[in-house]
Amino acid sequence: MAVVMAQGALAASFAVSGTNFQVSSGKLTSKGLSSYVHTDRSVDGKGHPVALLGIGDATLSDICQAASVRTPLGNVTFKLTAGGAAGDVTASNLIIDGEDLVGDARFGTAQIGRDASTLDQVPGVKGEPGAFGLQAGDITVAGVRSHAWSATGGNFRLRGLRLGVSLDGEKCF
Repeated sequence: MAVVMAQGALAASFAVSGTNFQVSSGKLTSKGLSSYVHTDRSVDGKGHPVALLGIGDATLSDICQAASVRTPLGNVTFKLTAGGAAGDVTASNLIIDGEDLVGDARFGTAQIGRDASTLDQVPGVKGEPGAFGLQAGDITVAGVRSHAWSATGGNFRLRGLRLGVSLDGEKCF
């Protein structure tokens, strides 16, 4: 397992912040998708049910990530954008712990209801034996919108990266 984690195929276990965030993209394409139900935990031990989405080699037309954080100054928006006119965003072995995923999707060679312990489309992304899982050989999603608790990737390429923090700033959607 240590070798798989070092190669970026499996996210290291960590406590989530207790603040979910928005993720959006005009278009996501990927070679390989594996997904199963998982529970993320905050430092306080609170559980957050998620669909763990393992995405193999992803290309995104653009990306926006935004979180609203309470501070002594008021609500602050932490926002990251990349892609668009600067070129595609790419990631390998991307793992998103998401509450939802909205968009217009096309799955290639989909297998829905597969035992999560037997998933093999994204290296290292497997659930517990007997758990519900799904996978696809490839995926395209247009108009991606998601609320997530964490995202990790083995190798990100963020062209045109912009990071900003502002009081009551604009979010992704």
